[in-house]
Amino acid sequence: MNRTVDVLVVGAGPAGLAAAARLAAAGAGRVEVLERESAAGGVPRHCGHPGFGADRRGRPLDGPAYARRAVRAALRAGADVRTGVSATGWAGPLTLDVTAPTGLERIRARAVVLATGARERPRSARLVPGARPAGVLTTGELQQTVRLFREHGGAARERVGRRAVVVGGEPVARHAVRALRDAGVEVAAVVTELPCAAAGFGGVPVLTRTTVTELLGRGRLTGVAVRAGDGRSTVLRCDTVVFTGDWIPDHELARSRGLAPAPGTRGPVTDGSFRTAEPGVLAVGNLLRGVEPAQVAAAEGRAAAGAVLDLLAGRPRPAAGVPVTAAGPLRWVTPGLLGPGPVSVPLLVRADRRLVRPVLTVTQDGAPLRQERLRGELVPWRSVRLGPTWTGGVDLAGGPVVVGAEE
Repeated sequence: MNRTVDVLVVGAGPAGLAAAARLAAAGAGRVEVLERESAAGGVPRHCGHPGFGADRRGRPLDGPAYARRAVRAALRAGADVRTGVSATGWAGPLTLDVTAPTGLERIRARAVVLATGARERPRSARLVPGARPAGVLTTGELQQTVRLFREHGGAARERVGRRAVVVGGEPVARHAVRALRDAGVEVAAVVTELPCAAAGFGGVPVLTRTTVTELLGRGRLTGVAVRAGDGRSTVLRCDTVVFTGDWIPDHELARSRGLAPAPGTRGPVTDGSFRTAEPGVLAVGNLLRGVEPAQVAAAEGRAAAGAVLDLLAGRPRPAAGVPVTAAGPLRWVTPGLLGPGPVSVPLLVRADRRLVRPVLTVTQDGAPLRQERLRGELVPWRSVRLGPTWTGGVDLAGGPVVVGAEE
């Protein structure tokens, strides 16, 4: 079945739903959202903890409540949100092949917004040796298991295990520890390769500069072998291990259209308005870089609506801008292009290690454009937003812009 829509949004997480709500409310025509999962809302659906803003009465929202609100906003604006529907490939520049419960479809759009998000790298992709015993989870699998057993009145501990090790030192590891404890599971340790870890593990031992070298056990996990930075090895006895963090953008659809991943982020390169190199295709949210909070992804979805509306109105597409790259101890910077048009756009930067009161620099063709010492610190699990004034002096006729940091 062949169909045509005005805007096709792939992914019904915070970014995709926010983009759809803004576009539908602005009169963009038929706005359709595709979600491969059985329910819309993205990762927040599985995050049963606060930290997702507040409702109109000022009460804190947990992930499921935040997701429900985002879905309602898109539907009320007039967007069509379809679940259980997967975009499997491209049949043309703005045409996608889709698999739905009703069969195969081919959907052509005037604009496509990719909002496919990010996922945690599973054990198999981390190349941790050992058999394939039961008890090896990602954070998402853990949260889904705990939620499902609670909804059905079961004992989550019997399903998850009794003693766990959490791998990762970012805030998501803290949420995994909380979910395990809420399920009655003892947490033996948090293990991270990072030289430091996020705070708030509630007395659980945190082993930094430590690597999981092997999973032990066959029918069920019996322990994990770990090696510390000084070379010493030991075995942590457990029947569950939860691999957290190490986010990977879900970029398969973007790459199949020839949108090569950017260095550092592994997401497609966009300009400050979230346009990709493919005319009519935009990319937003954690597809661009895993991973930022839901509110950041949603804000990007709303901001991308302006470029989509320009496209639908027939306004000319701006030419390519000036590349932006990260240097030194910075892992990545987004957006990857500045200009044309206004170059004064915010930048997000992420460090690959803890930097205390670093001096951030922006240079072009070797000439400094901005230099400023941060009052706080940069850490590998949290980005820093640099305001539009940081890029105000960029010359669109010049060479690449480099964002760096000095300790």
